[in-house]
Amino acid sequence: MKPNTSLLCLGIFLSGAAALKPRALASDSILLTEEDIGDFSAIAFGDETAVGSDPAPGVPCKIFPSDNAWPPQEDWAQLNETLGGALLQPKPAAAACYQGPDFDLQQCQFLLTNASFTHFWLDEPLIALSEWSQGRTCALEMNPEGNCTRGGFPEYVVNATSVKHIQAAVNFARNNNIRLVIKNTGHDFGGRSVGAGSLSIWTHWLKEMEFIPSYRLGQYRGMAAQLGAGVESWEMHNFMVTYNITVVAPGYATVGGVGGWMSNGGHTYITSKLGLGADQVLSLGVVTASGRYVTADPFTNSDLFFAIRGGGGATYGVVTSAIVKAHPQVYVTNSALNLMLVPPSGTTFPQPNLVTDPEIFWQGVGAYYRFLAGVLDAGGYGFSYIYPMGNNSFQFTTTTRFVDFTQEAAADFMVPLYDELRAIGLNVTNPSMVFTAPYATPRSGGASPPSNTRYRSRLLPRENWVDDALWDQTLRAIRTATEAGFENDFYFHATLASPTAEVAGWPGRDNAINPAWRNNRMHAMLMDQTPRQSAERDAMFSSFMDLFREAAPNAGSYMNEGDPAEPNWQQAFYGTHYDRLRQIKSERDPWGLFWAPTTPGSEGWAVSPVDGVSVSQNGRLCRT
Repeated sequence: MKPNTSLLCLGIFLSGAAALKPRALASDSILLTEEDIGDFSAIAFGDETAVGSDPAPGVPCKIFPSDNAWPPQEDWAQLNETLGGALLQPKPAAAACYQGPDFDLQQCQFLLTNASFTHFWLDEPLIALSEWSQGRTCALEMNPEGNCTRGGFPEYVVNATSVKHIQAAVNFARNNNIRLVIKNTGHDFGGRSVGAGSLSIWTHWLKEMEFIPSYRLGQYRGMAAQLGAGVESWEMHNFMVTYNITVVAPGYATVGGVGGWMSNGGHTYITSKLGLGADQVLSLGVVTASGRYVTADPFTNSDLFFAIRGGGGATYGVVTSAIVKAHPQVYVTNSALNLMLVPPSGTTFPQPNLVTDPEIFWQGVGAYYRFLAGVLDAGGYGFSYIYPMGNNSFQFTTTTRFVDFTQEAAADFMVPLYDELRAIGLNVTNPSMVFTAPYATPRSGGASPPSNTRYRSRLLPRENWVDDALWDQTLRAIRTATEAGFENDFYFHATLASPTAEVAGWPGRDNAINPAWRNNRMHAMLMDQTPRQSAERDAMFSSFMDLFREAAPNAGSYMNEGDPAEPNWQQAFYGTHYDRLRQIKSERDPWGLFWAPTTPGSEGWAVSPVDGVSVSQNGRLCRT
């Protein structure tokens, strides 16, 4: 698609953007050339305009390693030569625990005991940190049964450190009809960074960052930061400390700030004040399905710029870098409230924060959640869990975050809540000592061990906080689901944020994030960590999630922390943007090269999992 020249000229006139364009990151400056391609047609560029309505007639599936059409070893070797040795064919890390040629007791013990306290799993090229999506064909256990097989892990990985690497991988996969996946850290709860028989583009080491003191584009005037696609939140925080700035970053230290987090929305605890991750983007570097490297901003490739900012990751192109807004330093003040529902113990006086009456406990939960609407409108954030503990006991933990509030102002703000809680019958005290710190703080890499986390979620709108009947229905849904959690092995998690269009500003207010975010109060989640998924378990969760859908039928869900088996996912994850996003997808990727579950256009393909789990990526990808 050609740039909109009239808008481009207007943008340059208004902002002088062309004269102030920052230098490209080093990784974005190394491109695939015709000289690199030579007579190796497998990495030749594509042309979207030359593709018919069916780019691969008579080819029902992506090719598989066992197929005759799979590229011969000589082609993979030539690809690796083009990549300068960046092509990997790693074995699953857990193979060290399985009897056979890869068994290594010392390495297995490290994986089981120490690796989860290091950055090992983030720097591992195959693993998705939610293991169920791979099919658990090589689960990490001390004495595993059976054999370790590749399952849903990619067949090859390109360790991308330049745009050239990504272009060559895109072209090779497209020209050979190979499934392509994209992975950074592996923080993936939807099966989008693994895939059986695939070629994976691993963007993890695109780590360059640059501070831009003055950036002008269209209506934007201010500081900015240019980030490589592999930069993690902890690295962003250290960068912020260096330059005394604020950049909206993922809340979890090892989540990447430019890839899937941003491209599906990206919430964090300053979201009500400064907007979502997708709202921060001013310009993107992207490798398209044709293999071409382009810049996408409000005036150039504006369709890609719209779609990638919230409209689904790993489906329109490979993001290599982003220029994002940088704000002045902000401070965050935290206040905690915890409640425990316990069986009557025979005590004759109320214990602080302990409740023996379930009705009073749930009234307290409801009072906190409803009070948070005012916190959100003041630019704050809520973070909470309700854990079923057995024997009809529950633990309710919360952190309320205020942005640019003094400790005294935050404590004063919470006074009406604590007055209400005491009136209900709770023995609670508004904490006089609350914690204040800069949003940007020095951090280390931390650890992120693999797990089996699977989310089911719903974004709950403002009107449910205003209308008493809707509020009662909302709280009943939370209570009914949570009370079933102990028996069914799940718990309730809620984050509360209101990233309105006004907060998003320009150009964020015109992006592709789920419109439900603009009217949001609570992101309500049922958290499942069961290793073995099943149709029966899906049905059980669906019955509880239906309570939330009935309470907010016109809202939606957040795909980064949503269910890959979400019914009517087109509406739930994308709302009214879906048709436009699907059209952009078909124009930009007529080959169907980029595919990930529940992304626009993905309904044209499906994985046939060999393990029988509908959301597993352990199987061949075929047309539906």
